[in-house]
Amino acid sequence: MASLDIISIAILLGSLLVLAGILSSLIALRFGAPLLLVFLLVGMLAGEGGPGGVKFNDITTTYTVGSIALALILFDGGLRTRLASFRNVVAPAVTLATAGVLITALLVAPVVKFMLGGGWTESLLAGAVVASTDAAAVFFLINARGLRLRPRVRATLEVESGTNDPFAVFLTLLLVEIMTGGGQGWSHAFLTLGRDAVFGCVIGYAGGRIITFVLNRLDLPQGLHAPFVAVFALVVFAFANAVHASGFLAVYLAGLVMGNRQTRAHNSVVVFLDAVTWLAQIAMFVLLGMLVWPQRLTESLFAAVLVALVLMLIARPAAVFLCLAPFNFQWREKLFISWVGLRGAVAIFLASIPLLVGLPAAHLYFDVAFVVVLSSLLIQGWTVALAARRLDISFARADPQPRRVELDLPGQLAREIVGYPVPAHSPFLRRGLIPNWARPTLVIRNEEILTPSEAQPLREGDYLYLLAPPEKAQALDRFFVDMPPPRAPDPALLGDFFVPGTATLGALADIYGLQVAADHNDVGLADYFSEQLGRTPKTGDIVALGPIALLAHQVDDGAVTTVGLRLAEPEAPTDLVGRGKALLERLKKYLG
Repeated sequence: MASLDIISIAILLGSLLVLAGILSSLIALRFGAPLLLVFLLVGMLAGEGGPGGVKFNDITTTYTVGSIALALILFDGGLRTRLASFRNVVAPAVTLATAGVLITALLVAPVVKFMLGGGWTESLLAGAVVASTDAAAVFFLINARGLRLRPRVRATLEVESGTNDPFAVFLTLLLVEIMTGGGQGWSHAFLTLGRDAVFGCVIGYAGGRIITFVLNRLDLPQGLHAPFVAVFALVVFAFANAVHASGFLAVYLAGLVMGNRQTRAHNSVVVFLDAVTWLAQIAMFVLLGMLVWPQRLTESLFAAVLVALVLMLIARPAAVFLCLAPFNFQWREKLFISWVGLRGAVAIFLASIPLLVGLPAAHLYFDVAFVVVLSSLLIQGWTVALAARRLDISFARADPQPRRVELDLPGQLAREIVGYPVPAHSPFLRRGLIPNWARPTLVIRNEEILTPSEAQPLREGDYLYLLAPPEKAQALDRFFVDMPPPRAPDPALLGDFFVPGTATLGALADIYGLQVAADHNDVGLADYFSEQLGRTPKTGDIVALGPIALLAHQVDDGAVTTVGLRLAEPEAPTDLVGRGKALLERLKKYLG
């Protein structure tokens, strides 16, 4: 009976720790704190070195939980990445994920050697442990603070985060193998890296196709689709590792392949994985926090903080500027990508490998990695939103996201039902904007079901249900955002949505349900500005396209490169001064 009591108490304590992590996230969101920092602190407080006093030193369990958590996080990241975004930034992102990780490790190693002593191999191992980024925390913080990143910057960070972990894991394992006496030549090591990457890509692609095929063909009960996908993702990860391929790369690509194909129960899979990855992150960081002894951290605190500062201010920026030099990124974008190099799950996870294999002074790698992660989350994590705004990389979004409901339609995969409440100031209600690929199906008003024709005109508070492709359902959010009209356009935030100047009028018309002349379908937005204005465009110029206004947000060498789409009309001024200002603005526009 005593053993049963011990198990019950362990379950109780574990559940309370996870619950504490979940509830503490509300406080973190209130103050804009990075959530991973909160979970680490919860683990530290509960551990043997904290007031909780729970004795925990099981490295094997921590490594296992960390592997599962990272595999699910990477699969979920691949599932949410659009293939078009992946193709556009694959070259710079993969360069950052490979050469960038190596450059970062090489620049950190001398600082580790100078401050902590040891050989070059040990110092390079410490650099490799902290060289990869943790973009999952960054994007949660960005979304929570209501920021929209430039598409190219966001896609680069997303793809880098999914592809840099395999190289960091490889580099760490290679150095550990060298230190344990089983190392081989560098030429053989890089051949091994190439083999692992190729096999990982093959297994990941095949795994993604198999998951998609089985999910669409197998008649599983409704509640088992999402667990099937999550478990199969772990099968892909474990199989790739078992045959000495890159499991992390394989599971990310499996998610990428599946996420860009039509699948059954797509929405339920995404929602389930979102919850599972949250629980996995909480469990992993609480366990990692419990392994830390605050008293022991003081022995290497100064050296670890210096390593963190060199990493944030020198190593990461140098790696980013060198790797992105051939890819025509602006200096602001490079600087922001440098600052968003947050360290998190992977760094502490890799630091547990020396502990697992029993390297001499292995706790030192763990302590340094922990201080680096803590410093990164405190300094960079708390200032991501500020950096994005100051560098003009993001545009504030105060509008709350609409409540979207998605329902699968058994028997086919091309369409699903997507439902929204209709807010008073939504682009759909104000302008009647709706994409050509979305078809209104029914309306619920005062608990009565109506056809779209019976419900005309739609009103505030109606619930509209549409047929739409599952992969495009999220794009409908922008049409049902409660977007009160601004009293005056903000010159720093010229549009509600942003598209590149290379986008064509036909593509824009298809997305927003606009009418465009047939001979203008292939005309780019940059050319449309020049045609409508009759002169060289400049920042702030506005031209009309049906019911929306196009705004020249960024102009380079006389060509519009970024266009803002303003869907909410400014309120007409009612006082004499406001009318005078409006008239003056119209005169300025007319006179050019």
